[in-house]
Amino acid sequence: MKDIARDLDLSVVTVSKVLRNHPDISPATRKRVLQRVKELNYQPNLAARALATGRTNLIGLIVPDLVHPFFAQVAKGISTKLSGQEFSLIISSSEENPSLERREIDQMTARRVDALILATVQSDLSSIQRLREGGIPFVLLDRKIPGLSANFVGIDDHMAGKIATNHLIEIGCKTIAHIGGRDISTAHDREVGYSTTMAKHHLSLPSDYVLQQARGDVSGDTVGYEGMRKLLQLSPRPDGVFCFNDPIAMGAMRAILEAGLRIPQDVAIVGCGNLHYDDMLRVPLSSVDQDSEGLGASAAKLALTIIKNKSRTAPKSLLLPVKLVVRASSKR
Repeated sequence: MKDIARDLDLSVVTVSKVLRNHPDISPATRKRVLQRVKELNYQPNLAARALATGRTNLIGLIVPDLVHPFFAQVAKGISTKLSGQEFSLIISSSEENPSLERREIDQMTARRVDALILATVQSDLSSIQRLREGGIPFVLLDRKIPGLSANFVGIDDHMAGKIATNHLIEIGCKTIAHIGGRDISTAHDREVGYSTTMAKHHLSLPSDYVLQQARGDVSGDTVGYEGMRKLLQLSPRPDGVFCFNDPIAMGAMRAILEAGLRIPQDVAIVGCGNLHYDDMLRVPLSSVDQDSEGLGASAAKLALTIIKNKSRTAPKSLLLPVKLVVRASSKR
């Protein structure tokens, strides 16, 4: 910075302000400095800047699965929101493993991220306690922890289950099964939405028609396939299925087609997530739209607000609206 300041007959403070995108620098001066920076291929020492400012300009994201398209779309929304804010994103995966998640939280804390966005696999407060001890602001994404008051961005999962089940009833399904997840708030709330809607219409079924799969996000297509094969053995056979997410729904459709049945004439299917390739499947999938990228952008915006406010404020809970996107898998 001293070399650039000397070359351009400016103060080091002015050069520093340009590099920090400070607003009180004229466009002409900013252009001169950035041109010289480019010529010298100068890269600011981010570690030194972090020591001086107390901020790393890093936001961490821990998700259960880097392969699941939902979390990939969420990460894209976060990254897009941060791109114009001089913040960078660090991503890691817990692989639905609580021990691995705790280790990743420790890694993020050691890196002194300015905030952490977390789609947790925990059912207790141990991970959150680690964050609070480290003084790291955090936003829970998609999944809540029972009994915890914390910043949260997600959808109304009860409503997701309700509108999916209502749709299957409206197209004439009478024996509607559910393939869900287990031990996370999203799975629980979507199942509640399903079961309360079934009860409201006097269509409640025995517990055999509700499957709780241990790994609903990781390897969802496999558990959907296996779950649907079990459901097809029941009598009466389901004529409609609401699935916890789209990968589960895709696995369920494979099992139905392998059994020589038609979708939706014999079994109608509705998923949740509205992934970007749902309309390109062999049978385009009806799904509850979660606005995945919007979730990511909203989580990033909330994290930035927390960082910039510095002072502690009451936790905020932001629920994005959901809507059903009807495609061939449930068009009768």
